[in-house]
Amino acid sequence: MSHLSPAVQSLIQEKGLPDSRRLDTLAWPEVGKAASAPDSVLLLPIGASEQHGPHLAINTDTAIAQSLCDYASSLSGAFVAPAMPYTVSAGHTTKWPGTFSLSHETFIQTMAEWTAWAVSMSWTRVLWVNSHFGNDASLRVALDKARLTHLGQLQIGLVTTFQISEDVWKDFSSDAEDLHANKAETDLMLFLYPDSVDITTIEDDPDRTEGTVFSYPVAQTSLNGLTGSPSQASAEQGRELFLKMASALAAKVETAKTESPPLPPEQWSALPELTS
Repeated sequence: MSHLSPAVQSLIQEKGLPDSRRLDTLAWPEVGKAASAPDSVLLLPIGASEQHGPHLAINTDTAIAQSLCDYASSLSGAFVAPAMPYTVSAGHTTKWPGTFSLSHETFIQTMAEWTAWAVSMSWTRVLWVNSHFGNDASLRVALDKARLTHLGQLQIGLVTTFQISEDVWKDFSSDAEDLHANKAETDLMLFLYPDSVDITTIEDDPDRTEGTVFSYPVAQTSLNGLTGSPSQASAEQGRELFLKMASALAAKVETAKTESPPLPPEQWSALPELTS
């Protein structure tokens, strides 16, 4: 039932780690116990369903977020919620088939409702783990709403996988800052799901946004739906990058298990409840 990436499953077995703690494999009594445990952390993988150039599958961002959460779970004991594959991909426009996008407003509301259900189960420590750049603005708004709406009930944070450390961002942006389906994403997918990568259709397309002052959707910047040099990718580089990212995520989970607000409850617990 786990549907792990074969590469992640192999890493778990190779290193003698416990299985990923995915909620979608548990019955409701086990989910309840997980939520109420004092140091439980819940990870929500957030991806996208969108075109990823001619060589990568449309589930690329979701597959990366899911796989990172799965392996970080094995390393840290965090629980993993079912992934969120439909998010904000409007910037890819309708030029290439394969993109399914929510509006920014719908996605923000979706995150608010998802979080309310998590709180109703007694989850108190949640990390949204996002692997799609187009989600960033909406997630920051949703996070601000969630932390105020559930003040005192929930500690919640946002982790952007490709910016989880300076070293990781350097790897991702080495061939393009306005990256998409580039070397790093192709590295990861060659490692995680090699059968999903069509290496015969890889065709590099440069980043044309350097020095620009306006913001442009992908249809105005890319000829084939990607930006970067995926031809330079390899599974070996993907494994190295994946381990770096997953270790950084697991380290954040370890911190999240015991982190408390910088100030004690008497400084903020009596504030009026905010619901918007």
